[in-house]
Amino acid sequence: MLVLSAVLIVADDRFERLEPLRSGIASALAPVFWLGNAPDRFGDWFAGVVTPREDLLSENEALKARLMILERRALKYGALAAENNRLRELMNASGALDDRVVVAEVVGVSPDPFSHEVIINKGARDGLEAGQAILDSNGLMGQVLYTAAFTSRVLLISDSSHAVPVEVLRNGLRAILLGNGDIGQLELVHVPDTADIREGDVLVSSGLGGRFPKGYPVAEVSHITKDPGAPFVTIHATPMARLSRSKLVLVVFSEAGAAGTEELYDQQEAGSMAPDAGPETGGETN
Repeated sequence: MLVLSAVLIVADDRFERLEPLRSGIASALAPVFWLGNAPDRFGDWFAGVVTPREDLLSENEALKARLMILERRALKYGALAAENNRLRELMNASGALDDRVVVAEVVGVSPDPFSHEVIINKGARDGLEAGQAILDSNGLMGQVLYTAAFTSRVLLISDSSHAVPVEVLRNGLRAILLGNGDIGQLELVHVPDTADIREGDVLVSSGLGGRFPKGYPVAEVSHITKDPGAPFVTIHATPMARLSRSKLVLVVFSEAGAAGTEELYDQQEAGSMAPDAGPETGGETN
């Protein structure tokens, strides 16, 4: 056998007569060799594409943590964008006012459910005094009730002890707008059933009583009820200001607000804000 193998090797090397036979045998055995190496090739491929379970779990936790960070950033940026929009609205509103104003932030709310009061982060050190009007970007919110060095307590127009002398923007009809303890609703009182007032009419501060400067948006008439035989109509109005949502407010510095300071103290101590209703209404407020 060895001799035969040697002869074949010599013959193949010198005469190349066995090349066709060798090529044929190699071609016939190629699939066998390929199948024989298949397990090794599959193992190499599988190891390259399949990640161990521990690695997958670790990667999953890392992705979750990254997602939480991105979500928190998105919320933060969203809050900043919303605050910037509120500041922009407030600055636009202050630009339309003739009086000097200071921007303040609502930092607290009265825990008493029967008292509609908020705390702002400006006080006597900032020049604030009781009686000053407080607005947001949409309209009148209330007025400063008491001041401390760095904070002030604000009575909202929805408080049941609060009253605002107003007039109908459309025709100048004057009336008194009372708070009734409902944050989203005010009541216009002592309006004769013959008065020219309609749903949708805008009510602005009249300036009577020396408490609020004239012309600030206060409310919009939302519903009118006429009782046959009654001399007055029942009128409800929706506050223009976002009383329960506004975070940033304007404190107005004007002679009207300063003039009403002493009266404000007296009325709050007496438990009623209505005495400055003004002589033109001809009625009492409680």
